[in-house]
Amino acid sequence: MSTIVGTNIEVTNLKYDSDTTSMIISNAGQVTIQGEGTATTNLQQGLAKAWVNFNGSGTVATRDTHNISSINDVTTGQYAPNFSNNMASANYTVTLVNGDNHYVTTLHNTLVQAGSYRMHNLNNSGSYADSTIIMSNVNGDLA
Repeated sequence: MSTIVGTNIEVTNLKYDSDTTSMIISNAGQVTIQGEGTATTNLQQGLAKAWVNFNGSGTVATRDTHNISSINDVTTGQYAPNFSNNMASANYTVTLVNGDNHYVTTLHNTLVQAGSYRMHNLNNSGSYADSTIIMSNVNGDLA
């Protein structure tokens, strides 16, 4: 096996054999990789742009995050994660998960902004309630 060491390597396509391209890097910095079968995936579009796992009961405390700078504890059962690096617009997706039984976490769709979003946590009677395990994942374009 050979090793290439250098500061800059300029290529157009990376191939794993002489016939099949496994990665293409465009002049705009877009990276396309070979996916399942003949499908390809745009690497930047396929990555989560932000995620958070936090305790929303009592004093809000994050367990782990990516691209989340802070979480505002708006009121009982309502939270607003703030991005470290804003999204390009409010046109992104948020997936929400609640780890407490009989609780549902929903997105407040009129309060989705490029820099943050608002979520509501509801108990089984439909009232706002704090939860100990809340997770969210954000996909879309960064600014």
